[in-house]
Amino acid sequence: MKFARVIGNLVASQKVKGLEGVKLLIVQPLDQQRQAEGEPYVAVDATNQAGEGELVFVIASKEAAFALPVSFVPVDAAVVGIVDDVDDRPLYDAASVDWRVFVGK
Repeated sequence: MKFARVIGNLVASQKVKGLEGVKLLIVQPLDQQRQAEGEPYVAVDATNQAGEGELVFVIASKEAAFALPVSFVPVDAAVVGIVDDVDDRPLYDAASVDWRVFVGK
């Protein structure tokens, strides 16, 4: 599962059976700092709610097909979640941890 940003929509005049009514989105993959990384690609919208500019979760490979109502359709990537908020704070303050507890005295 990776972060991506929706940068556009794709309109198809014909779709494979099982993909009728499923939105196709163009997504830009992001790195850990949420900066563009790599080339944009097409992903189906399993949430049916994602729009341009939104931060989303994308899954790839065989699992992408499982996110859709009709299983085993030919898709390589699927948007499975829309991100509301990201908390970048560390889980603990590394400076305040007494490392002797873990290493031994």
